[in-house]
Amino acid sequence: MRKLKAGIVGCGGIANGKHLPAMKKSGLYEIVAFCDIIRERAEKAKKEYGTEDAKVFEDYQELIKEDLDVVYVTTPNRSHAEISIAAMEAGKDVMCEKPMAKNYAEAQKMVETSEKTGRILNIGYQNRYRPDSLFLKEMCKADELGEIYFAKAHALRRRAVPTWGVFLNEEEQGGGPLIDIGTHALDLTLWMMDNYEVESVTGQTFRKLADQTNQGNDFGDWDPKEFSVEDSAFGFIRMKNGAVIELEAAWALNTLEVDEAKTSLCGTKAGADMKDGLRINYIHHNKQVVEKPALSGEGVAFFSGEEKEAPDYEQELFYHIVADGAEQIVKPAQAAVVTRVLEAIYESAKSGKTIYFD
Repeated sequence: MRKLKAGIVGCGGIANGKHLPAMKKSGLYEIVAFCDIIRERAEKAKKEYGTEDAKVFEDYQELIKEDLDVVYVTTPNRSHAEISIAAMEAGKDVMCEKPMAKNYAEAQKMVETSEKTGRILNIGYQNRYRPDSLFLKEMCKADELGEIYFAKAHALRRRAVPTWGVFLNEEEQGGGPLIDIGTHALDLTLWMMDNYEVESVTGQTFRKLADQTNQGNDFGDWDPKEFSVEDSAFGFIRMKNGAVIELEAAWALNTLEVDEAKTSLCGTKAGADMKDGLRINYIHHNKQVVEKPALSGEGVAFFSGEEKEAPDYEQELFYHIVADGAEQIVKPAQAAVVTRVLEAIYESAKSGKTIYFD
């Protein structure tokens, strides 16, 4: 089995915390090029994950000139579209970290470039590959929940504001918890419903706790002067078929309802949520029933063998998409709809109006 020659642009937290370890573990990639605007970070990543002759760059334009099969884009959100488009135009397949882009216009350009060049564009929504997500998706595909007409997308933290990198910088990221963790919850929810036909979006964002000095933050105190994004956001999404979704996202919220990258679904035959593991609720012999599938240690539909985590499956599947023509689970057009909804929530919050889609 040949290895894919990979280059990575952005050698910060998400690269070192997710992609690079999983790529190395898979044994399917030769990481031969590293790029970061801070050269020391690229050098450090090369030493830990690269081949002996791997190259280091500070300019991604130089990296994409290399003989590479795939390029990973793990930079702040602001440059996702720019780098992904350039890499595809240079003949490389792309794995871009979520969210797809800062706004829908950029996401559309990414989709159009993928179609024009014939290059693969995969977005890093790794929560689709969790055992609970895959099990629930199979139930939805089999119509075991019936028509899903009400859903919730959960991305709530009590006090867990990321204090590193540029997470608090609106210019670099495009927003706060909504675009950071809300994107995962919304992606899961739309995917389960298999419904990307949005009619309207109403949203509100808040910056209520960001200036507090008695913070109790899991990651240490943040600097209120650098906190230029929302600390919580909420959206109400109406689909063209009448179904509705509530989206909740927060880094800091005085709540005990803490859930991240989870969904709750209500259908005509049954319901499901991920609140305490995966729970299925339905009526059987005229009685209310709750089932909890035993998912620990189980494999997933497209791989077998030792137990792995979602990022491991993500890297293995991406390899097979590129090398063997396997079907993509995360379609670029789906990821673009997620970005469009998030942008609409921000726009609605700013204007005070409901945003209607075409």
